[in-house]
Amino acid sequence: MFITTQAPQDDQISKLVPVLAKASQILLEEYQNYCAGRAFNIDQKDDQSPVTQADLKVNAYLIEQLAQVTPEIPVLSEESDYSERHAWHVCWMLDPLDGTKEFIHERDEFTINLSLIQNHQTIFSIIAVPTEQVMYLGYLTELPYKYSFTQGTWERYCKFKEVEEDAIQIGLSHSSKNPKYQQYIDYIEQESPVIKREAGSAYKFCMMLEGEIDIYPRFHPTSEWDTSAGQGLLESIGGGLVSLAAVPFTYNQRSTVLNEGFIAFRDEETKQIALDALGNVSF
Repeated sequence: MFITTQAPQDDQISKLVPVLAKASQILLEEYQNYCAGRAFNIDQKDDQSPVTQADLKVNAYLIEQLAQVTPEIPVLSEESDYSERHAWHVCWMLDPLDGTKEFIHERDEFTINLSLIQNHQTIFSIIAVPTEQVMYLGYLTELPYKYSFTQGTWERYCKFKEVEEDAIQIGLSHSSKNPKYQQYIDYIEQESPVIKREAGSAYKFCMMLEGEIDIYPRFHPTSEWDTSAGQGLLESIGGGLVSLAAVPFTYNQRSTVLNEGFIAFRDEETKQIALDALGNVSF
């Protein structure tokens, strides 16, 4: 849960929050125009995934602003050239519109993901949710904050002994039709009732911070900018994100920016449940 707190006295946060709030407003206006049926450009990348004018507009704005806030730190963005990335020991990792397909299908579960990578580890994360006008942010070594753009209010994650719930909440993508997901859920249901919650993009990580999802399995590939910010935020509250071999993801290290599948969990208890169930899935 999150409880009301004072604004953090941190220079990096103070500089980045208005930038991400403005980027969120740009993205929200693009979404509103698209839903209203106004002229809107959607193209396809080489990998056949969609890219919209909203992706590119928000990307251009954030690249420009990050160059002003931290000119010494390069940006590894989904929508920009990152061919020099292996020379970067520190970099920003950016997805200016995580959930492009959600956006196109007029589902409001899309986010802006920004994280700071140092020596292949996520050390600072922001996930902004434009349609809710909030962002979740924080350092790996501290409990995260939640900030409301519209109200200007701050909340902070609070660890407390939660009332035991009978059901395990499993987060799934809207496109999670692979029978492996049902194998996974069937195993957990042998020990506990399961509630399935479908949502798009990195929005599921925000739901985990809010206690609405306990375990998030993903059995098809993602990219590093899809998971970095969410992993950092989950690790900061005692949860995490690991590969299907139970190893935490590292970043800007491999020859490709593609990730294999993963399991995300809220805490150590759900980690054990999540990994036990993984052994029951046939890959």
